[in-house]
Amino acid sequence: QVQLVESGGGLVQPGGSLRLSCAASGRIFSINDMGWYRQAPGKERELVAAIAYGGSTNYADSVKGRFTISRDNAKNTVFLQMNSLKPGDTAVYYCNAMVRVDSIRSSETWGQGTLVTVSS
Repeated sequence: QVQLVESGGGLVQPGGSLRLSCAASGRIFSINDMGWYRQAPGKERELVAAIAYGGSTNYADSVKGRFTISRDNAKNTVFLQMNSLKPGDTAVYYCNAMVRVDSIRSSETWGQGTLVTVSS
């Protein structure tokens, strides 16, 4: 089994920063794409940022220039540095990974989510 464990969420004032971490554990051959999604109450889950194994990234327009996704392949960990936070960033943030578990099989895995609240 593969587990994604997220940390770093919390309450922050507008304009502040948070750094989210997501560590994968279990039997892992490699992790292909990793990403962060978020879901606010009553809204659809949306992709925030994604990063490929080689480091190429993709961001939602709403977070470009403010958020940075990165990964440490040796530690099977992905990060999301969130700067200049806005109230609209308030959501539960979920880590997602396409995990290669053996020579032929990959599995999409989700973290449990961590709540980010941006408020004065």
